[in-house]
Amino acid sequence: GLGNGDFGLIFGNPGGGKSWLLVALGAYAVSIGYNVLHYTLELGEEYVGLRYDSIFTGIANQNLKYHKDDVQTEMDKLKGDLVIKYYPTKTASVNTISAHLKRITTLGTEVDMVIVDYGDILKDTQFAKEVRHALGNIYEDLRGLAGEFQIPVWTASQANRSALDEDVIEATKIAESYQKIMTADFVVSLSRKVEDKIGNTGRFHVIKNRFGPDGLTYPAKVNTNTGAVEIYESTSV
Repeated sequence: GLGNGDFGLIFGNPGGGKSWLLVALGAYAVSIGYNVLHYTLELGEEYVGLRYDSIFTGIANQNLKYHKDDVQTEMDKLKGDLVIKYYPTKTASVNTISAHLKRITTLGTEVDMVIVDYGDILKDTQFAKEVRHALGNIYEDLRGLAGEFQIPVWTASQANRSALDEDVIEATKIAESYQKIMTADFVVSLSRKVEDKIGNTGRFHVIKNRFGPDGLTYPAKVNTNTGAVEIYESTSV
């Protein structure tokens, strides 16, 4: 996992499972006793909550309503707390998130990890004219947020259109601003082509790692029905 003040970035294609992966990270942290704050700028709070329920129970998203007792049983076992907060797209900035974080911590809740889904659709506080400059500012602000509160921050970003046909998504495929990669401490891409979506597979590629090896590619099973993510050794078939 990330250390205090570290900034992690996941990027991949639209519909490739980035949001599911952020939920999987949050769910694991909660299950082992950490308090997670999940900011969603795209999906509603209830929808994100259902995704967490799927990961905690292993029950497909669409079937959760038939298993409310099972969901409650799993919720009761959780060691950490989870707060999901929704802001409409482009209405919230990093300052908005910072103010909310301060309010929550002032009320006595200790926050161990922040998830922002996702950085590209935050509002730039410096009102840059060009998209790449605006995104650069947003990602620097997120890095600053992690440092200010001394907690790990995870977010996701889009790859560009040419990455749709790639087995492994490299750094050159990131959309709009390369500064995102320069700012983050840990960057991993998730590549899922059409056949991967059908077969519930994918490939994780570590693009940047300030604290360990990078350039490694890991095959994975990624099931976007239940949110189950299994990552295998890089040498695995």
